[in-house]
Formats: sequence, structure tokens, C-alpha cells
Amino acid sequence: MSTPVLSAVISGFLLGASLIIAIGAQNAFILRQGLLRQHVFILSLICAASDALLIAAGVAGLGTLIAQSPRLIMAVTVGGALFLFAYATIAFRRALKPEVLKAAKSGETRLWPAIAACLAFTFLNPHVYLDTVVLLGGLSAAYEGQARLAYGLGAATASFVWFFGLGYGARLLEPVFARPSAWRVLDLLIGLVMAAIGLSLLSRLA
Repeated sequence: MSTPVLSAVISGFLLGASLIIAIGAQNAFILRQGLLRQHVFILSLICAASDALLIAAGVAGLGTLIAQSPRLIMAVTVGGALFLFAYATIAFRRALKPEVLKAAKSGETRLWPAIAACLAFTFLNPHVYLDTVVLLGGLSAAYEGQARLAYGLGAATASFVWFFGLGYGARLLEPVFARPSAWRVLDLLIGLVMAAIGLSLLSRLA
């Protein structure tokens, strides 16, 4: 691997990681499912593969087209904000009746509703498009040929490392979440994060 290509891989990985690791809707959802050990592999794969798809689209030039479509951005923004508010409400309701880890596992979330929620967190969140398609895709213009491809692969790899690490690493916190109070705090934080992201999205339309 040549030095320019290796440098592009590292740059893409570090930038992708810096954008993904920030607290967000996807991360909060995967963290909770990881704690419950419910559908961790498929949900982590969906998040990582979706990011990889959007990064590839951005590197291919789709970011420029999206940036030039205010109506599309507005539609996704409003839809994403409404979904986030709805999920925040669900999280706040869960906080009123906190779970215990064993009890939560016994009432396993069905696969398809979990997949639907995961896809909604991904594709109804404008931040995902801004981070992956517009920002990462736009910065890929600094590279050419194999280096540009390597940059995209580095950014996509960061998504896979993060989401699988978060999903399967969450179980290390199981002793903490054996207490109902810990679930109450987690769901309150999730609700606040979702609501804050929703408000920040709507504020951009003002």
C-alpha cells in the first residue's frame, strides 16, 4: 500500500470516527439494544452498512446534489424531528417504569420492529446525510483515484468498528444496569438526546 493511499485510509477512518462517536440517536439505540443483548448483530450491521452506503454515495458525488436541494433537506428534517420526538416520548415513559436487566431480557423486542426503528434512526436523521454524504463525501474531493477509494473505505471501516464495538461492548455495563435506577437514568438521557436533536433540526428551519 503506497503512502498516499495509506494516508487517505487513516484520514478517512479518523474523520469518520470523530463524526460517528458523537452522542446521537443511532448510538443511543444500539447502546440500549446491546445492554439487552437483543438483535445486536443485525442492528449493528444495519447501522454500519447504511453508513458505508451513504459514504460511498458521498464519495461518488451525491453530496453536491443533496446540498442543492433545499426541499429535500427540509422534508427529511421535519420527518426526522417528528420521529425523534416520538421516540423521546417512549423513552420518557420507560423512565417512569424502569426495567431490570433480567426482566427486560424476558420481554424481548421483536426483530422487525427493531429493524424498522434502526432504519428510521438512520435515514430519517438529516445529520446522517450531512456527516456521511455531504461532509465526508465533500472532503473526498481532496483525493483522486485509489486514494479517494481508500479514504471512503477508511471512513466506512470506522462505522463498522464503532457500531459493533458499541453493541457488543455494552454488555460490560450489565452489573450497573441490574439496578432499575440505572435504567431510569439511561432512558431519561436517551429521551433528552432524542428531543435535543429534534429541536436542533427544527431550529435550522427557522
